[in-house]
Amino acid sequence: MTSVNTEPNPPFRAVVALLEAVGLPSSDLTEPQLEHFLFSGPRDAPTGLVGLELYDGVALLRSLAVAPDAQRSGLGSALLQQAEGYAYARGVRSLYLLTTTAQRFFESRGYRLTSRERCPPEIRSTSEFASLCPVGSALMVKSWL
Repeated sequence: MTSVNTEPNPPFRAVVALLEAVGLPSSDLTEPQLEHFLFSGPRDAPTGLVGLELYDGVALLRSLAVAPDAQRSGLGSALLQQAEGYAYARGVRSLYLLTTTAQRFFESRGYRLTSRERCPPEIRSTSEFASLCPVGSALMVKSWL
């Protein structure tokens, strides 16, 4: 596993730029939401980032993004591991995500498919769940006891 140093609270413009570069949604993001984002690389042009929306015991993993020239380097896996540790330390026991392109990546890291009906209301009410991600997106979860 690649070791990565992360910092919290990336600059809003840098987050939007990286998300747009890799085709991930950013239209619903606000600066206060970046409180639970971690990034690696230069502050003004992160190489990778990952964000969380934290709720009571559950969270939505969103915006796991790696710059195109750094993909397949292990950075995505390292960022995911950092985000999971961050969430767990804050009482999260089930981490949800939606994906249209990375189902195999997340399956190989312990996530499993789940149904929208079994998803907690906090996650269902997020803009990512309700409107940004297509209905056909894979909904996945990883839980810790």
